Amino acid sequence: MAEPLTIASTEQDRFDRSRRISWLDLDSISKSRIFIVGAGALGNEVAKDAVLSGFKDISIVDMDTVARSNLNRCLFFREEDVTAKRNKADAVARGLRDLYPDATVRPVVKRIEDVDDCDLRTARVALGCLDSIAARMHVNARTYSLGIPYIDGGMEGFSGKVALSLPPDRACLQCGMNRTHAQVANLRFSCTGSDVVFHEPRLAAEITTTSIVSAVMVREALKVVSGHPEMLLTNAFFYDGARNSCEELEIPLDPDCPVHRTPSSGYR
Repeated sequence: MAEPLTIASTEQDRFDRSRRISWLDLDSISKSRIFIVGAGALGNEVAKDAVLSGFKDISIVDMDTVARSNLNRCLFFREEDVTAKRNKADAVARGLRDLYPDATVRPVVKRIEDVDDCDLRTARVALGCLDSIAARMHVNARTYSLGIPYIDGGMEGFSGKVALSLPPDRACLQCGMNRTHAQVANLRFSCTGSDVVFHEPRLAAEITTTSIVSAVMVREALKVVSGHPEMLLTNAFFYDGARNSCEELEIPLDPDCPVHRTPSSGYR
């Protein structure tokens, strides 16, 4: 009588296929805490890619609640989340635990400006999924001073961008800001917290672009945590889905950048 078929031991290993990629350090990935800032469309995709890649210590920050307009762009949001006015960070945390029950996911329902440095400094890498220039600059300055690699993503319609800030010697997000960005950021910074004096218009969002931008962001995080700085982006990656093209640009370090005037604890 023939022996019954059994599932090979490798098929019992959740991360068997990842282990076949020689440069991935899955042990380091599983032990490294990552900090995701923003739980909207991009935050949903980044969180999904991160937890499926083996990150199991995740903090996700967002102050907002789920709206119905989020539902066609966000994997972890449900109609009942809209009705319950559930916080986005809580909904994403629930979804990540469903995908990977062994993961420790901490939803932080706050503005990133209100998050204490003690919470941020334990992160191995931070990923920004924000729609505000001012918030981006805030995270960039804080992570750089703490020596934490920061990976920032953004998109509009079929176009997307990923920028990498790697202290202490590489350019940061602020180094690539132009005069228009600075003017908008100044308007945003003039908000007192209770009265918004400037409203940034909603941008077009397209889920396939979000998927590509998030994949690049998490792939760069995997390189950082696996100890392969030689493989990292040289600052900025641009994607144009309408033309099916992408390019990488190096952003020079700005010697007058205020972020670099503050001593950094160095990339770790």
